[in-house]
Amino acid sequence: MKLALKIALLLILPATIFAQDPTVVKRQADVVAKALLNSDFKTVIAHTYPKAVNIGGGKEKMLQAMSSGINQMKAQGFAFEKVTIGQPGKFYKAGTEIHCLVPEQIIMKTARGRMAASSNLLAISNDGGKNWSFLDMNQGTINSVKQLFPNFNSNLIIPKPAPPVML
Repeated sequence: MKLALKIALLLILPATIFAQDPTVVKRQADVVAKALLNSDFKTVIAHTYPKAVNIGGGKEKMLQAMSSGINQMKAQGFAFEKVTIGQPGKFYKAGTEIHCLVPEQIIMKTARGRMAASSNLLAISNDGGKNWSFLDMNQGTINSVKQLFPNFNSNLIIPKPAPPVML
């Protein structure tokens, strides 16, 4: 009986340790989406994967770059209209982190009309799934995955972002 209990625990425990709650990931990604819509870049940066923030020159430099970028976009007639976060995908163990992809669709107003862009956020947790940071999986980020995540789980396939489409 004791042996059967030990075997059952050994089989069940790993699954429960890595069983994650997709609603937690989605809720935290929704915070980032709302912050992006409201040009609250401090919140966006606070939820960005810390190593990417460091590579980007730190919080202040990223804040300046994001503010400058949004001002340039506005000057060219672009504005965020809506950001929709989809349901998180499968969770993957990657060293001490947990990763998953979260679909994202951004709708923008442009001088030529409305445009939709679909991509994925890579959600990263260092604390067993309680808190998540995010990275937009644009082509540049996809090319830097191995640099940013030396223990990246190769079973997590990141699709290339689709080109934007006019609505």
